[in-house]
Amino acid sequence: MARLEGDSGEVPLDDVDRRIIAELTRDGRMSVTQVAENVHISRAHAYTRIARLTGEGVLTKFTALVDPIKAGLKSSAYVTLKVSQHSWRELREQLRAIPEIHHIALVGGDFDVILLVRAIDNTDLRRVIFDELQAMPGVQDTQTFLVFEDVDTR
Repeated sequence: MARLEGDSGEVPLDDVDRRIIAELTRDGRMSVTQVAENVHISRAHAYTRIARLTGEGVLTKFTALVDPIKAGLKSSAYVTLKVSQHSWRELREQLRAIPEIHHIALVGGDFDVILLVRAIDNTDLRRVIFDELQAMPGVQDTQTFLVFEDVDTR
């Protein structure tokens, strides 16, 4: 999951770093040799750059993108939360423990938190929203936006 809180120190990146990031974003299983060829640098240079980007926290993990429908998660929704003041840190940890929540963002605006929730069906989605989210201390209000179609842009 992307950084939710922590070091906000920006890491200086050059064009080579950005091209390496683009290649690994497109295919996280790409070999260092293939990255080097695609970016037009030596394998040793690519290895050093990837190690630096990983060590400095720019690259945080390598993962697979899963098609939720094919994986049996047929019901998805964005759920917004209004939360009590000063409840975010404790609430964040409780939200991270719910396996159906695939993304968490603290935001500004008419609500405080937005979640991407994926469930096996609408009954399971209802359980997550009513039995888990709305029952959490600090959650004052929820609003649910059903997802009819996902388009991954990465």
